[in-house]
Amino acid sequence: MALHNPELLPLIPERVLRQAHVFERYDTRFRAAARLLQSLWRERRKLPEGHYTNAAGARRRLGSRLATDAARNGANFLTPEIFSQARLDLAYREPGALIDVERMHGNLLSSMPLCFNLLAPLKADTKLARRVFNQLVPGGVKDVSHIQFEHSPGRGDPVFTADGTAFDAFVTTRAPDGAKSFIAIEIKYSESMTEPGARLRPRYADLSQTCGLYAEPNDEALRKNPLQSFWRGHMLAQSMVDAGLYDRGVFVLIAPRQNRDVQRAARAYAKRLTNADGKVAFLNVELEDTIDAIRTAGAQDLAAALRERYVDFTPVHDLVRQACLNTPRRARPSRTGPRPISPRPPSPRGAPLAAAR
Repeated sequence: MALHNPELLPLIPERVLRQAHVFERYDTRFRAAARLLQSLWRERRKLPEGHYTNAAGARRRLGSRLATDAARNGANFLTPEIFSQARLDLAYREPGALIDVERMHGNLLSSMPLCFNLLAPLKADTKLARRVFNQLVPGGVKDVSHIQFEHSPGRGDPVFTADGTAFDAFVTTRAPDGAKSFIAIEIKYSESMTEPGARLRPRYADLSQTCGLYAEPNDEALRKNPLQSFWRGHMLAQSMVDAGLYDRGVFVLIAPRQNRDVQRAARAYAKRLTNADGKVAFLNVELEDTIDAIRTAGAQDLAAALRERYVDFTPVHDLVRQACLNTPRRARPSRTGPRPISPRPPSPRGAPLAAAR
């Protein structure tokens, strides 16, 4: 039997998803696989599954959620140290920072705990951070001074985007030539790029015209899904340079290679950029490459834990192969032969079809 293509995620049989309590009718192909992967990761650690309550108040089990006690105790984070850093950052989060604390602690599929699992160890070890980002950012960095989560230079400030747009993570660095620089990071995991977009504001149109990032500043595609979140985040990053807060910077997307919706959107967005000198560059870094950079930088245990948790879909492939290759047994024929069918009395003339059944 031919082996599956490891670069192609399967369409998972519904019964496999239901058995794991992760069947969601409108999941994308990647999200269904990622949801199952997270549930299997939870089961291997013997963590109790949580529940989901819909808008109608119906409550059901969901394998990609953690039970309340497990969530409260930090089971969504790879190590106790990452959990401690997440709690500290939550305690000191910026005014107006939009963080769904319950989702961050209990939703295994959320990109926010991924953000902490990926970058909190780098915040605790800036030398490790420097080695990692020197592999990912063109031109490299001389040093890393600070990493913040859910950061904005000024929510609502008309100098910037005059709204609540923020970066998932923000790395303050110094370039090899001594310039004050930054790495603004947007992290996606299972997103389909069809999530609700922000209300269009007049400031967006102004920035799109003046920031110098776009070949066609009035392009309508920038203003709607799947590109609008990149558009707003990139303009926010450029406005920080234009305001004199930094000498230069880079806007980085980190997302899984196999999330085709995000990767397709990233390619479409990149085609609309001028890539002019002196502007904040857009860099699409696959999550797998980020994990490899962490491994190469010396944090092998962290890299192995990240890979198992988020991008190694071997357990999903194994389940699907097992479900598809195990042929169900046929029912044994009855020794007494088929059961005779009793003749049905004729229905009265003119009786409706439903009555005849």
